[in-house]
Amino acid sequence: MTLDLTPDQLLSTTRAVRRRLDFDRPVPRSLIEECVDLATQAPTGRNRQRWHFLVVTEEAQRRAVADIFLRALPLTTGHPLTERDAWRMNYHADSTERVFDGLRHLAAHIHRVPAFVIPGVEGRTDGAPVAEQAGTWGSILPAVWSFMLAARARGLGTTWTTAQGPLERELAEILGVPHDDIMLAAFLPLAYTIGTDFRPARRIPREHVLHWDRWEQHGSGPDR
Repeated sequence: MTLDLTPDQLLSTTRAVRRRLDFDRPVPRSLIEECVDLATQAPTGRNRQRWHFLVVTEEAQRRAVADIFLRALPLTTGHPLTERDAWRMNYHADSTERVFDGLRHLAAHIHRVPAFVIPGVEGRTDGAPVAEQAGTWGSILPAVWSFMLAARARGLGTTWTTAQGPLERELAEILGVPHDDIMLAAFLPLAYTIGTDFRPARRIPREHVLHWDRWEQHGSGPDR
């Protein structure tokens, strides 16, 4: 059965779930397969359908993957926040701390997550031009988001992480993935959620992100 959600409710309440994952309830394979079937209905560049979904549920394999997640996490800090990044993150005073609190909770329990979903795409883009990057990522991101929406509709929670990035080659080796041919795009914990009453997130107002005909900086906040 799926939740009784309108399309708008589904789109606005599919959250990055970290604290409300049910670590004690197994996720049936059939539900994951349903989500993958829906994911592969997503648009794909030139209809090449280069997507792959690796699902890890076996206990020893989950522990090995969870260990990589924990070791990679301190390496995924990325570029320093710009002033505008910090302003957007702190537009609602408690949002940043809630995100990091949720991440700490997930890390502390990562070995208990019942399933990991690791999407991959054929063709590496390491150092490639923007056009090639856009085509490749544009052929996996819509499918993964469709997977996450399908999971939400079935009472499951996910969160997109890039923890695989720094140790991608090691993760590929554990999973038997040909690293030179397949790029591991993300690392998604998957579990039933504790409750299904998720609400739309608090975001910065539309006027800060919507532009008509030409780029103009709108609203308050630091200048670009």
